[in-house]
Amino acid sequence: MLVIANPIAGRGRARSAARELVEGLRTRGLEVDLHLTGESGDARRRVRCMDEGTDLVVSVGGDGTLGEVLDGLVDRSVPVAVLPLGTGNCLALDLSLPRDVDSLLDVIFRGRTRALDAAAANGHLSFLVAGVGLDARVARELGSLRSGPITRWTWARAALRALRGYSPTELAVELDGELLPDPYAQVLVSNTLHYGGVFRLSGNYRVDDGQFEVYLFPRSHLLAMVGYALRGCVGLLPGGSCKMIRASRINITADEAVPCQVDGDYRTETPLEMEVTGRAFTLLVP
Repeated sequence: MLVIANPIAGRGRARSAARELVEGLRTRGLEVDLHLTGESGDARRRVRCMDEGTDLVVSVGGDGTLGEVLDGLVDRSVPVAVLPLGTGNCLALDLSLPRDVDSLLDVIFRGRTRALDAAAANGHLSFLVAGVGLDARVARELGSLRSGPITRWTWARAALRALRGYSPTELAVELDGELLPDPYAQVLVSNTLHYGGVFRLSGNYRVDDGQFEVYLFPRSHLLAMVGYALRGCVGLLPGGSCKMIRASRINITADEAVPCQVDGDYRTETPLEMEVTGRAFTLLVP
């Protein structure tokens, strides 16, 4: 068994929580290896070279740590457990994953699993939400502001910076090979209910149905964007001029390069090509 922990997650609580978890597992007679990450990409590299007989990986940290753990898995049938101690913890909110060690130990020994879809997005793993437009500009600013753990104030500063000089670009969207007739100012491609720890998308979703939900926002002026954000805060998306369509293959293009975020991190620019891989991960759930 391998435990991967980001020691600065949860304002430093992840380090002690990981050690408590390892002690609890060893007390029950299990062999456990603990790895504390030191830099971006560390979790991915450690998981990729884990022993062949490893039968469980535990991610202790936020969505970013979990993303690296999943991306490092060569065999997606190896189950993954999560102790969510990050800022957003979107998947944990969706699946009601426990946030304390004792409850996680119960989940691990109960052994109940659920499949989790994932998509490839311009070569990057996506299992939460990818976005093209204003939200990706915020993610890009966040990357330049980030120093240590992310707080909600960090997100707010990034949003204010992204709004300065904001000028939307028309996006063309193709879903499962069909080009939609209208252009859009913002597109979200989601596998979850919660987004960014603040927004709630459609409750009519599944993390294991082989498709992502594509949210299409046609209006580009700033007031409309504020309206969409407010709808998201109270769980009214899709709604108004925003519509949602399910798809497994998503192509988004524009006449100029537009920022794209993948699971909260600025990763690439348009054109964005996404496809659900068909190889689901296995999560331990309550």
